[in-house]
Amino acid sequence: MYRINGKEALGIEFGSTRIKAVLVDENCNPVASGSHTWENKLVNGVWTYDISDVWSGLQDAYANLNKEVKEKYGTVITDLSALGFSAMMHGYLPFDAEDNQLCPFRTWRNTITGEAAEKLTKLFGFNIPQRWSIAHLYQAILNGEEHTKDIAFLTTLAGYVHYKLSGEKVLGVGEASGMFPIDSNTCNYDLSMIDRFSALDEVKGFDWNIKDILPKVLKAGDNAGYLTKEGALLLDPTGNLNAGAPMCPPEGDAGTGMVATNSVTVKTGNVSAGTSIFSMIVLEKQLSRVYEEIDMVTTPVGLPVAMVHCNNCCTDLDYWVNLFSQFSSLSGGRLTKPQIYDLLYSCALDGDSDCGGVISYNYFSGEPVTHISDGRPLVVRTQDCNFNLNNFMRCQIYSAMASLKIGMEILDNEGVKIDCLMGHGGLFKTPLVGQRLMAGAMNTPVTVNKTAGEGGAWGMAILARYSVESKGLALDDYLSQSVFADCESTTVEPDKNDADGFEKYMKLYKKGLAVEKTAAENI
Repeated sequence: MYRINGKEALGIEFGSTRIKAVLVDENCNPVASGSHTWENKLVNGVWTYDISDVWSGLQDAYANLNKEVKEKYGTVITDLSALGFSAMMHGYLPFDAEDNQLCPFRTWRNTITGEAAEKLTKLFGFNIPQRWSIAHLYQAILNGEEHTKDIAFLTTLAGYVHYKLSGEKVLGVGEASGMFPIDSNTCNYDLSMIDRFSALDEVKGFDWNIKDILPKVLKAGDNAGYLTKEGALLLDPTGNLNAGAPMCPPEGDAGTGMVATNSVTVKTGNVSAGTSIFSMIVLEKQLSRVYEEIDMVTTPVGLPVAMVHCNNCCTDLDYWVNLFSQFSSLSGGRLTKPQIYDLLYSCALDGDSDCGGVISYNYFSGEPVTHISDGRPLVVRTQDCNFNLNNFMRCQIYSAMASLKIGMEILDNEGVKIDCLMGHGGLFKTPLVGQRLMAGAMNTPVTVNKTAGEGGAWGMAILARYSVESKGLALDDYLSQSVFADCESTTVEPDKNDADGFEKYMKLYKKGLAVEKTAAENI
């Protein structure tokens, strides 16, 4: 039986709906986990999380982890060999010189920085998405927001938590690439773009310089400080956890997804499908031009990555499953929520390959990839469509993939080669259903590892372990030799009928985007 020995590494990820903690042994095998459910709020038109919820949620997730450790191993965690934090990328968290938070946390989900993103994209000759930190900062400046003059430190959620637990204002390069463009040759912020931003008339009057308020950039494997006594108590108020554990650079959920799916080398890619959906494709060469729909970010070691990020994925799908769950309960059914998910997902496989003319738009928020500024979940069908449960559920899953497909078509036209897509996230929990439909939608083989359910928190724990025991290996070699050498996985090849049906569905979907835009403008 395994015994807790203080050599474990801890990874914690702040996802959109769940904060998850995963404890791994010396071989990166998960030995315990804990989680906390939370939810963003729309406050005065801004998607946000209260900072108080960050700490209460973190402590609850860690307490639940310790509870499982106690139940399994008869002890609690007192020492760690390493730890690291990850979170949903981007967003806006500014602080003054006394560490006072200057405005509510503005998350990746907001589409309120269009003017800034457009101007910065032209200035840099580099796509700046609306959710990036630099877009939020510049938009706040353009808005004349008073707090901008007092900024001394700008960071992301992962960077903020790391700072409070270690005292170090740093970020992993993958996470940093969602704040400001990165030069992959130096694995640091692009200095020419730093200079161009600093020279803007609206910016140069401030006492601060952008290069001084951004976190220091580190690569996977670098030391990013140590857990302080104050940090240990923030994580574990019981006082059982000792200070001193080395900390790895904080990373974004995109970076941990790449690690958790072993897709950090050229021509590999992964699709993360949960509250949002995004693909990360490691490039052989840079794209031929700037695309508004494609983010250029990096792996945790700084390799260029084309990212197609869509704000909406499983949220609307989950609402429909909840509706069917309520009906089941009212009718006296005894199916559990997971059983209802599996049943409805399986129905989708029996639907027409093109959904029989039923179309769904899952837009809870705006969707930059399709140039929709605000969202209204919507189902559209003609009077003579083949409307049944199977087609309805298939169109819900198709809807979760449709915006991603539009972005992936750009990469396909650029000649980007992908050997295989690695799938992870909630869409793939029901065996084979999401995997098969994704393979058809992207017309690419999709692989799901047995460990895919461990998600980004496990990926973060691997990065923590790598930072103290890389064995002299590059990250991709470490993953292949020390983590995934014996990993079980399933690969599904694209089915021609599925691929043809999805293409037919997409033709209607693209035409109907005008309806979605009108709905957002009028309802």
